[in-house]
Amino acid sequence: MINLITEFCHYLASEKMHEKNTIDSYKNDLENYVYFLENKLLIEDIKHVTTDDIKKYLAYMKKVKYSASTMSRELSSIKAFHKFLHLEGIVKENVAIVISTPKKDKKLPTVLSVEEVMNMLNLLNDDGPYNARNHAMVEVMYACGLRVSELVNLKISELHLTSKMISTTGKGSKERLVPINDYASKILKNYLIEHRPKLLKKQSSPYVFLNNLGEPISRQSFFKFIKKLCLDAGIEKEISPHTLRHSFATHLLEAGTDLRLIQEMLGHEDISTTQIYTHLSKQKIKNVYNSSHPRGGKA
Repeated sequence: MINLITEFCHYLASEKMHEKNTIDSYKNDLENYVYFLENKLLIEDIKHVTTDDIKKYLAYMKKVKYSASTMSRELSSIKAFHKFLHLEGIVKENVAIVISTPKKDKKLPTVLSVEEVMNMLNLLNDDGPYNARNHAMVEVMYACGLRVSELVNLKISELHLTSKMISTTGKGSKERLVPINDYASKILKNYLIEHRPKLLKKQSSPYVFLNNLGEPISRQSFFKFIKKLCLDAGIEKEISPHTLRHSFATHLLEAGTDLRLIQEMLGHEDISTTQIYTHLSKQKIKNVYNSSHPRGGKA
């Protein structure tokens, strides 16, 4: 069954054009699933798996206290896997098709206030190549609303700074153009001209943001930096690099930007994904009301 997971991962890469991180997530979910089938239910052939066997796995996950979001993701992976097996003719029927994915409550993402973002940005400087690189990364991410994967994989050829635009390749290998403001463009140009050559170490690289070996900086390195920067700015919220993207979208919406334009800049395929930011804005209005109105928050 492990070989079938490998085939499925090849399918996701070549046919579905999924990113490596997405494929790795599917692979991890399915390896857990297959381990349960082989070691708990003693099933060695995927053709022998039934709908009840999948339900037993779901019951097991619930018993060992998997979170609702993890269970939902795991089931989505299992359903996609069994659909693939059926389409490829490996099994006669899709035994997962009758299992419905439970609806999970959408958790509102963490968003920084404009003041909190400014406090972070004010701590940044261009003293040396690493500080200049980090400064440019934060400015670009907040200015353009990029995903962290898009940021670390940004290439020189995708910068169109004279026209104040950046092109990026998002989910499903879809390209989009996003604007970049004058200040972020200035910080980025300074890094590219004054500091990036020092990180290249006489090598060549198509990538914009480099580590000390002249290779693309990793998501993990940027995540560690962002966490430290927030702590230094006195921000106690649970954040991730994606928090800057959420903040970008929320601040634009609060400033009156049309939701469709925000959807285009974020690269969301479905407008419903972008609508989460309207909920954030409504929540902020409620919080301001409750803290400001004489009767706010009083029962």
